[in-house]
Amino acid sequence: MAAEENFGLTNEENKVTEESVNKFSKICENIFKQIRRDVIGQNEVVQGTIIAMIAGGNVLLEGVPGVGKTRLVRTLGRVFDLPFSRIQFTPDLMPADVTGTNIIVKDDSGNSTFRFEPGPIFSNIILADEINRATPKTQSALLEAMQEHTVTVMGVSRKMKEPFFVLATQNPVEQDGTYPLPEAQMDRFMFKLIVPNPSLDELMDIVSLTQKTMAEVAEAACSGAELLEMRAVANSIPVADDVLRYAMTLCSATHPDSECASAAAKKYVRLGASPRAGQALISAAKVHALMAGRYNVSYSDLNELAYPVLRHRMKLNFEAVAERISPDEIVKQIVEEVSAKFKGGEKKNEEAEVTEVKKKSFFGKK
Repeated sequence: MAAEENFGLTNEENKVTEESVNKFSKICENIFKQIRRDVIGQNEVVQGTIIAMIAGGNVLLEGVPGVGKTRLVRTLGRVFDLPFSRIQFTPDLMPADVTGTNIIVKDDSGNSTFRFEPGPIFSNIILADEINRATPKTQSALLEAMQEHTVTVMGVSRKMKEPFFVLATQNPVEQDGTYPLPEAQMDRFMFKLIVPNPSLDELMDIVSLTQKTMAEVAEAACSGAELLEMRAVANSIPVADDVLRYAMTLCSATHPDSECASAAAKKYVRLGASPRAGQALISAAKVHALMAGRYNVSYSDLNELAYPVLRHRMKLNFEAVAERISPDEIVKQIVEEVSAKFKGGEKKNEEAEVTEVKKKSFFGKK
């Protein structure tokens, strides 16, 4: 397991130092190195998941069966050296199977009493596998835990252990036997990441690796305490007022009746993103900036993260469905329109190059 790191943050002065940023980058690099031992490709998905975990958010991974969603989450459980629990969602799964329930037991004197038997949700990293195969009633059992990190059973609230994450996987809703997640639950996922099919080269590497062994060999690279310290460093990253306004404009532009509404939202969106989208966008952008070796959030951070933050928070209207317009297409139009208003397009190209160089240091093959 990685040694405990002191990130140089004091109670009196919660400022980001060069030392804290360097240690942040060092641990991130080690995390990506270990994940690459078990997961081939999927670089953007891996990066997005790590960003959300450091920022304290939940992640929804969507992809067809067999593309490595479950394997990625299992690997993360080992890399972060945290207690890991897997819940396989099925149509007959009940809420009590997730949260736990009170059972009747006999005490020492022979009297009957209730004892709470915790469910699998009482862990640090929760894999909600194929979450959209369960009924909406069971899906909703996760709502309180995802947002407030508490579980209430028979009027008694119990706090979850920190850090706490829900990493859910789902198959595309077009497939048989799936139930679309309620809007309230979708909003509690910081990111929705699309897991693509592997490329030809990646598929060859996957087959070659699994023909030798199916064992997962990634080792612990970050403890729970280190993860919380990394989050504290990220929260200390400053955000300029104009960058904050840009981020909030991106979120407001998804509302067709907003003063900032984009042309795409007016035409294709019925309901826009909630205030949680703005919170998620800023929190994730701070982590993204640190991974790029920068001490402040830039427009390029917001533009890149707008897709995983906003794609699942917009309710499209009938016209969008009829024309087969995807949420990502709408987000792209919103980003382009807002960027033009803020006249930051040229500046973002230079910042994006810095981000790309840093990505290669994390993901590039040695």
